[in-house]
Amino acid sequence: MNPREHRADIGHERKPWSERIVLFVVAFTFWLLLVWPVGDDGRWLWFDVAVGAAMAALVAVVMRSMFRQNFIRLLNPRCWFWMVVYLFVFTWYVLRGGFDVVYRVLHPAMPISPGIVRARTTLETDTARIVLANSITLTPGTLSVDVTPDGVFYVHWVNVLSEEDEVVAELILRRFEWFIRRIFE
Repeated sequence: MNPREHRADIGHERKPWSERIVLFVVAFTFWLLLVWPVGDDGRWLWFDVAVGAAMAALVAVVMRSMFRQNFIRLLNPRCWFWMVVYLFVFTWYVLRGGFDVVYRVLHPAMPISPGIVRARTTLETDTARIVLANSITLTPGTLSVDVTPDGVFYVHWVNVLSEEDEVVAELILRRFEWFIRRIFE
């Protein structure tokens, strides 16, 4: 048995370089957009670019195991289109949830009915489920408490409207799932 087969037998599957390169490109692009290393005179600030390249390389080497499933898919322009659309949809639900929470907090009767509800997702990849869990948590009024390996979400909801799994899934999960599926699955 050669060493490569032995590594596969013990569960250490090697990642293709293409996935690392894609992760580097995404992290480096994010860095450039976040820092915008251009001086007042329009010249690039090469030290900032070098630091960004070093950090992106570090992310590509260290964090590669977090992005296991279909990461190369992010090169597809359709995924980028759906990411932009999803940002608008997500922003809408964040604003709507924020106003709803503000209303409930400022209302004299404080009309809340908090509880933990469960719902099953139709998303199949871990990456898509992580994005869904984070989207739920970042939306005011909901918080992802747990996600089981078989796709059951436990969500703390500030105003429980139903305890039926399918109704909860429709009200909390489905509004994001459609877009996340087009990006990550």
